[in-house]
Amino acid sequence: MPLPPSSLFTDVIHLASSVVRNLPGCPHDAPLKPPTSRERVKRDALEESPDLYAVWLASRRIAENGTEHLPPAAQRPFSFQNLALACTLSKRCAPELLSCLWDAHPFRISLMVTLDVVRGIFPAFRGYSQAVMIDELQRNMTSGNFTLSHVIHQGTMELVRMSVEAAIDNIATSNENIVHNSARFLVERRQLEQRLRLDVPTLSDPLVRDLLQESDTFVRSFNGFSAFGVFSPFDAMRLLTLVSEVLTHLWVLSSLTFGGTPLSIVFLSVAVTVLPSMLSWLTYGHDNWDCPNGQLGGQLAAKQEAMRGLAHSDAHRPEILLFDLGPWILKSWSRARKSLLGLERRHHGGDNNLSFCPLSRVYLNGMFSAFHNVPLLLVLSSSSTSVGTFTLYRSTLQSLLLTAEALLRTLRMAFQGVFLMGAFCAATALKPRLQPDAQKAIPYSPSGVGMAIDAQNLSFSYPGSRVPALHNITLTVEAGETLAIVGYNGSGKTTLANVLLRIYDFESGSLRVNGVDIQRLDPRDFHAHASAVFQGFSKFSTSVKGNVGIGFVPEMDSADAVSTAIELAGAADLVRSLPEGVRTRLDGDGLNRSCEACCGDGPASHTPHGLSGGEWQRIAISRAFMRARRPEVELLVFDEPTSSLDAHAQKHVFDTIEKISRSPDGDRTKTVIFITHRLATARRADKIAMMENGTIIEFGTHEQLLSRNGRYASLYHASV
Repeated sequence: MPLPPSSLFTDVIHLASSVVRNLPGCPHDAPLKPPTSRERVKRDALEESPDLYAVWLASRRIAENGTEHLPPAAQRPFSFQNLALACTLSKRCAPELLSCLWDAHPFRISLMVTLDVVRGIFPAFRGYSQAVMIDELQRNMTSGNFTLSHVIHQGTMELVRMSVEAAIDNIATSNENIVHNSARFLVERRQLEQRLRLDVPTLSDPLVRDLLQESDTFVRSFNGFSAFGVFSPFDAMRLLTLVSEVLTHLWVLSSLTFGGTPLSIVFLSVAVTVLPSMLSWLTYGHDNWDCPNGQLGGQLAAKQEAMRGLAHSDAHRPEILLFDLGPWILKSWSRARKSLLGLERRHHGGDNNLSFCPLSRVYLNGMFSAFHNVPLLLVLSSSSTSVGTFTLYRSTLQSLLLTAEALLRTLRMAFQGVFLMGAFCAATALKPRLQPDAQKAIPYSPSGVGMAIDAQNLSFSYPGSRVPALHNITLTVEAGETLAIVGYNGSGKTTLANVLLRIYDFESGSLRVNGVDIQRLDPRDFHAHASAVFQGFSKFSTSVKGNVGIGFVPEMDSADAVSTAIELAGAADLVRSLPEGVRTRLDGDGLNRSCEACCGDGPASHTPHGLSGGEWQRIAISRAFMRARRPEVELLVFDEPTSSLDAHAQKHVFDTIEKISRSPDGDRTKTVIFITHRLATARRADKIAMMENGTIIEFGTHEQLLSRNGRYASLYHASV
């Protein structure tokens, strides 16, 4: 007696799920192996061939004038020129990208390709099986041997075929999900890594922002098949299924000629079937694809998006660069992302969810129904034609048409996806503008007595601005000296501080540090020897410990280091007054709304705690002191660090700066630069730079500037 259909189907699916979970290539308890050295090889190759960016840019040019560009991620028109560009990008990018994916899971990708070809045969095999079943029933009925047992036998055989097909499809889908998630992780990680390497001048270029936007679109296409109207190279492998299906349908139609159906009739059937759909396709716009992304774990999603937000934030970029937060952000994002994708630890039954996107299209088949019947009548006129052959003929024609349309639509999206893939590859090859050439770069050499700074005729303009923010800046600060920068609002003080900190690049002039051209120093190496409080310091929506600890990530988890920095900033009483002390979650600038998002302190038991401007300033100063007190730091920059503090707190902060900038013997070990509107505070400095309209109009000691009776003296007498 045959098995019940429901039981048979369930057993086969369960067996398929068990098989795919035990396949080699991605043990569910093993972390995803990191990207190989192939990434570095690819980057070196792209840097040796700088035309990759030019090829991508050429595809965005509007042909009419050649100077304007298409909006980011806009559809490229199909032309011979763009086809040539697409071929160039494919040859340059696809092999290396697919090789990276292959390195992650060679066995699973081989299985995926094989099963994609097999799945392409299923529709034709299904039609053939049904035709055989119909013919068998027809013969039994005409011979008079038709019994219930024959029906049960044929139904059981068909159910077995369906079960095997469903099992193979389940194996293919589960295996595909694992490879897909790994591919998503690889490209998202590479994108995030590249974002964190880029500096402010690079990100200020509008064309670079367009490039990164198209790169982001390409990366997001890995979220699901045909997302954003394009698909990734991973999804392009499904072309194998469509090609296999088309070829199989064509083989079935050609085989019908051996049953007495002339080949000309088959071609006529195909032609009259395709014609109305071609007319419909010509008048139909782009398909809308609306694939849901699925639910994400709340905490993992919050942490992932928080890290991604930090990597993409222009507001946080200076502190990310200065405090070298890139590796920490990348590590935190990677851990959350792998867990979210199920790559950190695979759970039973967690990789079998599928989302199908419904498609619809209006056809004009009704107008040609009569023409459809002509070939059918010719087929039926053959004495060898059976009902099964008739059924196979009709189903194969219909499937061939739908598959061919899907193949054409997929190829159209693949054409657009090539340019986004080119943007991704060009973006990964971007070199930060502040990064010196390898042959010219030299390491920073600590002096042990502070950083000597010599600027001559520096000029700087913000992108898109015709008026320079800085011009003809000349100043000299000896190692261990203290410089105060004063002036009216908008005079360029903060901009100068960012240039000296190597956040912005200067356009002309020279800037030497310890006698070395600063453009020969790796910014990351230079930043390791500096600390700062920015005027627009970041307010992270995380704990006090997290907000302070990012000043020096290696000691973020050290309670003593965090406590010492808070004490130095005079913020100890403030922290003790908070509901949970250093674990109190602060209500920051809204970018990161999860306490776990930034520093993984665990869930807070209280709602976010708000701070006043002066209280936040104490937290920012504590953050700077996490690194400032370290012996390798030789430059301290404070941009209005006490603007919201009272006179007593202000004195404490500057006394602390004076203390940590000296050795226990009293020798100067750090150079200090601070910006202030309080000229009484400026008197502490060894030198004072008075700025106006983007340049230094007076430079010297407090006494020297007063004796000149110039703008500084006028401003000083007005403020006291």
